Amino acid sequence: MDKIQYVGEALWIGYLCKAFIIGGFVAALLSAVSYTFSSWGSSTQAPAWKRLGNIGFAVHALLIISLLGLMFYAMVQQHYEYSYVFDHVSGDLPMKYILSAFWEGQEGSFLLWMFWHLVIGAVIIAINDQFKLEVMAVIMVAEIWLNSMLLGIYLPFGEDIKIGSNPMMLIREITLAPIFNNADYLSLIQGRGLNPLLQNYWMTIHPPFIFAAFALSVVPFGYAVAALRKGEYQNWLRPVLPWALFGTAILGISLIMGSLWAYEALSFGGYWAWDPVENTSLVPWIILVGGIHANLIAKATGRAIRSTLLFYLGGFLMIVYSTLLTRSGILGDTSAHAFTEMGLEWQLTFFLLSFVFLGIILMAWRYKNIPAPAKEESIYSREFWMYVGTLVLFFSALLINASSSLPVLNTIIRYFDPSYIGRVIKDPIAHYNKYQLWISIFIGLFSAITVWLKYKNAEQVKGKWLVRIAVYTAAALLLTWLTSLWIQLPEWHYLLMSATAWFTIVANGHFLLEAITRNTRALGAALAHMGFGIMAIGILASGLNFSYLSNPFVFKGLFGGEGDEEKYIQLIKNKPLLVKIMW
Repeated sequence: MDKIQYVGEALWIGYLCKAFIIGGFVAALLSAVSYTFSSWGSSTQAPAWKRLGNIGFAVHALLIISLLGLMFYAMVQQHYEYSYVFDHVSGDLPMKYILSAFWEGQEGSFLLWMFWHLVIGAVIIAINDQFKLEVMAVIMVAEIWLNSMLLGIYLPFGEDIKIGSNPMMLIREITLAPIFNNADYLSLIQGRGLNPLLQNYWMTIHPPFIFAAFALSVVPFGYAVAALRKGEYQNWLRPVLPWALFGTAILGISLIMGSLWAYEALSFGGYWAWDPVENTSLVPWIILVGGIHANLIAKATGRAIRSTLLFYLGGFLMIVYSTLLTRSGILGDTSAHAFTEMGLEWQLTFFLLSFVFLGIILMAWRYKNIPAPAKEESIYSREFWMYVGTLVLFFSALLINASSSLPVLNTIIRYFDPSYIGRVIKDPIAHYNKYQLWISIFIGLFSAITVWLKYKNAEQVKGKWLVRIAVYTAAALLLTWLTSLWIQLPEWHYLLMSATAWFTIVANGHFLLEAITRNTRALGAALAHMGFGIMAIGILASGLNFSYLSNPFVFKGLFGGEGDEEKYIQLIKNKPLLVKIMW
């Protein structure tokens, strides 16, 4: 086929894209090495290395942004000779979904992740921060790994080893088909187009948010590395907090967007179905929330510094772990929206392990030097209950991650025992809810109590405070009774969850009213805690008060369980259909 002079191919696009990918990888490598030497080198050499690191970052940013622009141009112009364009674009695809098509594939989403690293890196370079060299070194190491996912080169070691997947390969280089014997094959093909499930406005705005959150999670990791590297365990707590707050907020918003898309497109029967892909994004959010609370304790009292470091290190590690799960093909049989296997699982594994080892080595090196006050905090202090809350969050994340990782465990065991069938969770909603319901109850109680306590306060609980708790409890019980008139609360633990949710709302609402006039800095905590209580009530309303639309006579006898046919409906185009509503 090499002798055929193909008509209409814009080969210059592929050549430039490949040059941008390789050049970006080399520039990222130069930048990461330079920032590392600037941090560890002598004071006389550090400025030169820092300058070289900034140059490498600028060149890398220019090449990656150029790559983004050129790929987007190829998709808009429908250059179907390239595999990524052919796989994700078609002539009838509305222009508003071109962006969705761009990050539908793995390569496009990796580029989106890299783009946000560039934005964050530019901000960090611009600010005056004593930890920015280490943070930039960490960001650029992450960029190296992500850039490597796009290389698409083979190393001839025994069997050919593939590094990355170049999205701008020609389809005739990937697929051998008779059509490529025709020099004008482009006139005979059309692109496959965008998956109809992704032709949704949430898929235009959800991915930028989720990958911005992924990119932001590396900043607290970088600050933790910087603190351990420098042995500075107090000064890093203040500058890292805004990054952690912002990144966690963006991740939370993106989770909401993703759940709304799943509700509309995947017909989960609700906005949350404990799908493994959902879970692997929820776990980092929970860990980062725990990290923020540990950060607040450490900044105010000097306690929980080790915990803060571990939470921030773990947050980014869970992001990379979630990427490994969703992009390796492991979740292909258990998730409705995981990526298919592309042969990148070993690269993703080494990506994860490199940061795991970095965190373990630094923590082991500095662990004994990290301040840890010998005196235990008072049970009547804010930091005590906040720390207990962070432990509850940690166990929540641990439980979710353990169950979501069953496909990984199955894969590992099958490697040694191919006959192993594997363990699966048959009813994920019931499985996760029975544990997380109690997590919700504990977090609700802690978030209601802690706002009224003070840091370093060892005084006994006063009568006025106990009266306040009694009033909140009475109000919560009354509101729970009113809620039961609206929401079916069939079992006592649902009543308890409702009561603690209302307790949280009332306690934080009262605190909010006082904070408006006395301490406006505390408004954020009260609002966030109230939001948690409102969310818990919303979960009860949507989770318990659902109904099925069905025409069960159509499916009678087709399903094994008695009554299962009442959960399905058959719709005939342009034909009215009577349905039975099952409450």
